[in-house]
Amino acid sequence: MFMDWLIQLNGEIHFLSLLWMFPIIFMLHDFEEIITIEHWIVRHGERVQSSLPPFARKLYQASFQMNTLNFAKDVLAVFIVLVTVTVLAVFYSFYLPFIAALHLFFLHVFTHAFQSVYFKMYTPGVLTSIALVLPYSIYAYYRLLTDNIIEPRDLLWGLLLLLIALPPALLLLLQGRRRYVNTQTKL
Repeated sequence: MFMDWLIQLNGEIHFLSLLWMFPIIFMLHDFEEIITIEHWIVRHGERVQSSLPPFARKLYQASFQMNTLNFAKDVLAVFIVLVTVTVLAVFYSFYLPFIAALHLFFLHVFTHAFQSVYFKMYTPGVLTSIALVLPYSIYAYYRLLTDNIIEPRDLLWGLLLLLIALPPALLLLLQGRRRYVNTQTKL
C-alpha cells in the first residue's frame, strides 16, 4: 500500500520539482519557528535553559536571547545555503552537498521531536518537522535512490560531508547569535 502510494507520487512529482521543494519545505518549516520563537523563549526559555547541562547552557545562552528579527537573519543564511545546494543539484547534477543538507534536514526532525518529548511541551518547529520535513525527506531519499540519481554509498559520502561541515557552521551560527545579543545590549 505504502509502496503503491510512493510509485503514484513518482508520476505526479517531476524529479526537478522534488529538488526545488527542498528550500520551499525548509521555509514553511522555518516560518513556524520564526513566528513562534520569540514568544516561546520569553515563556519557556528560563525553564529550558536551567534544564541544560552547564556546558550547553553556556554554548546556547545567546540563543535564548534571540528576537524574531535575529532568528530570521539566521534562517536567511541557511536558506541561501539550501538554495545553493539545490542549484548545484538541479543545474549541475552535483548531489553531494544536497545529500548532506538533506541528512541534516531529516535528522533535524528528531531534534524537534526529542525536545518536545523531553520538555513535555510544544517546541517551535515540531509540527512542520513531523508533517512536512519527515515525509519530504523520506520521499526525497526514495526518489534519489530509485531513480538511480545516487547510490547508497553516496548517502555515506553525504553523511561524511555533513560531519565535516556541521561543526564549523554551528560555531559560526552561535558566534553570530552572540554578536546579535551583544549588539542588542549596547543599544
